[in-house]
Parts: sequence; C-alpha cells; structure tokens
Amino acid sequence: MINRRHALGLLAGASILPSRGFANVAPQRSEIREDLAKRFTDEGTSGTFVGYKTDEYLIIASDKDRSGEAMLPASTFKIPNSVIALETGVVGDPDKDVFKWDGVVRSIEGWNRDHTLRSAIAASAVPVYQEIARRIGAERMQKYVDLFEYGNRDIGGGIDQFWLTGNLRIDPIQQVDFVDRLRRGALPVSKRSQELVRDILPVTKSGDAVIRAKTGLLGAELGKPSLGWLVGWAEKGGANTVFALNLDVREPRHSAARMKLAEQCLGDIGAI
Repeated sequence: MINRRHALGLLAGASILPSRGFANVAPQRSEIREDLAKRFTDEGTSGTFVGYKTDEYLIIASDKDRSGEAMLPASTFKIPNSVIALETGVVGDPDKDVFKWDGVVRSIEGWNRDHTLRSAIAASAVPVYQEIARRIGAERMQKYVDLFEYGNRDIGGGIDQFWLTGNLRIDPIQQVDFVDRLRRGALPVSKRSQELVRDILPVTKSGDAVIRAKTGLLGAELGKPSLGWLVGWAEKGGANTVFALNLDVREPRHSAARMKLAEQCLGDIGAI
C-alpha cells in the first residue's frame, strides 16, 4: 500500500520532476503543466506551483526545475514554529496567551501592537515569532525540525533568524509534504497542537472552496522583499489539494499577486 507520504516521495522515480531522496517505490501519476508556468510569466515574473490532489495521489507542477529548488522559507516557517510553540508549552492557548509589543515602531503597522498566536500568524508578525523561537531555544527547535524532516533541517544562522536570513532551506515539494502531514494530523506531535494550528491558519474563501494558507515574503522585515511564498491547501466538497508556490518579487504588485496566482493555478487543475 502506498501511503500519502510515499506518494510525494515518488517524485524520486518520476523523470519529469526533480530527483529526491524519498522511498524507493514505483512512481505515481505526476504531470508538468506549462499553462501553470505561463501564469507567472503573464504576471511579469518567474515562479513555480506544485499542487497535490490527495484523493488521486496526483502531483501537478508548473515545471521540473524550480519545483525542486530549495529556498529560505521566510514566514511560511510560522506554520511549524506555531506547532512547536504549542507542543513545547511556549504557547498554551493561541487566543489567550499574549505577546506584548516591544514598543519598537516598525514599518509594517500590524506588527506594532500586542498579539496572540492567532493574531500574530494572521498579521505575519515576525517579531512575535522571533520571540517564540527564542523561548523555544535552539535545542528544542532542532529536535522538532528534525522530527518534522523539515527542509534541510539546518537552523544555523541564529535562533531568531535561521528561517529569514540563515541556513534553513526548503523546496516546494517538501513544503507540500510538510503541510499535507499537518493537514492530516500525521506529524509526530500531539493531535491538539496540530488541530490548533490548522484552526489558526488564515482562511480565504474562493467561490465554494476554502483555502487555508500561509504567506512568506523574504526580506519583508527589511522592507526589501525579493521572494514570495504561499503554502497551504484548498478544500472543495470532500476534496483536498495541498499546494506550494513561490515567485520572484520584482515589483510590489508581485507580493500582492500570490493568492490570485494560487487561485488561478488551483482553478486550472480543477481544485477549486
């Protein structure tokens, strides 16, 4: 029986997608769709989209190269950081535990106030999650990044910087793998921690579908964005499609285009 984790790992055997160090099992269905790549060029940038239709064990990617290229996760790391915060007790209740604003006025207005975990992930408040990481500490952080098999597992570069400017790298296929395990409650942590993180993920309605997803913007805290991420999953009826996209932010409008592009790509593959 091929489980869902192996279905993602089967990309190792699929000649159209990048070779990866996953289980050695027979390849499943996978497709490269050039019309998805065109969505990014039409937007005036370069990017990649990977969608995993879970019921069909079908992986659809816009390309065979960038879909396997590892990059800094930026604020998409707020997803595992939230799981780890809850699992370690650094956060007990995502709606009641409050992180006080440090009084430093930053260019992103939504960061300049007190936050709970729920409001911090909605505002993508980097200073809050840096404080969370410091409270978790390097030893526990490494333990859980290893348990999650998250990207290259390298948290070098500073406990409050490794996902922003440090050594951590993850590719879109790995993003999909991690998010799918969270979606199913299959991470090696408590069901409660996973349920709470699924609940606090930002939600976007798209027609009769629901998209639960987290953005990431490399350089956002410096006011110099260069790479945008969006990872999560779409729910329509009983069907789920896990996805990851990233794109080069060449103009301010590109960071704003992430959800639009995700909706277009998800629509193109019949997920929403």
